[in-house]
Amino acid sequence: MVGSLTCMFCPFCRHSDSRVVDSRTSDDGSSIRRRRQCPECGRRFTTLETASLAVVKRSGATEPFSRNKIASGVRKACQGRPVSEDDLAHLAQKVEETLRSQGSAEIDAYEIGLAILGPLRELDEVAYLRFASVYQAFDSLEDFEAAITSLRAER
Repeated sequence: MVGSLTCMFCPFCRHSDSRVVDSRTSDDGSSIRRRRQCPECGRRFTTLETASLAVVKRSGATEPFSRNKIASGVRKACQGRPVSEDDLAHLAQKVEETLRSQGSAEIDAYEIGLAILGPLRELDEVAYLRFASVYQAFDSLEDFEAAITSLRAER
């Protein structure tokens, strides 16, 4: 929940307070692992804190951001291409890092598509064209030609 504080109950004695003994950032920087100690029973436990990122859909509904949804959407564009599951996971991580760096807790679904285009172009140009043609609603050969011309110019 953004902007509200909740109690961190000890999982052993349910005391409503704890002291942070150690904090460490995860390798990808997306979460913080905290080692805590209960002042009541003295036992230690670990919490994992992550900043929530919500996606605002066209309908106005919100849902939690999911790397799996990014990989799944891009996977369709990569069918038959030399793109591995590791490549898709790395792309989804890049997209999430780009979105989190914008500093907003809510991201418009359209912005996610824009964030996908760059890393996908670097990964596989054919998959990029497939994704862009759907995402940007290409409706003529001229749209494809313009995208191909842009790709060639960047080489």
